[in-house]
Amino acid sequence: MSDWKDRLNVVYSTNPDFKYEKEGEEEQDTLPKEKQALRISLDKRNRKGKAVTLITGFIGTAEDMEALGKLLKVKCGVGGSAKDGEIIIQGDFRNKILELLQKEGYAKTRII
Repeated sequence: MSDWKDRLNVVYSTNPDFKYEKEGEEEQDTLPKEKQALRISLDKRNRKGKAVTLITGFIGTAEDMEALGKLLKVKCGVGGSAKDGEIIIQGDFRNKILELLQKEGYAKTRII
């Protein structure tokens, strides 16, 4: 069952073997925790002077990244977001997050 919105702005084709190409990239499978090379850093740029802890390097589906982001936000008791391949945690929680991630099984995690 294809969604008609996926075919907007496509010109009709008489080729019987024509297949619609959907835009967007294929999501990667989530790597096992022990193979994830996560980097934790402190970021103050474009945030009106507020510091945030930035976790980058996650390879996997958006759902898995959001789940990890939610776990970190709950454990730190602060807000944040998980999008565009980054997890943002409000405040400077580098050491706490490193500890939490290593406890969860993310062995290759490091602070940069």
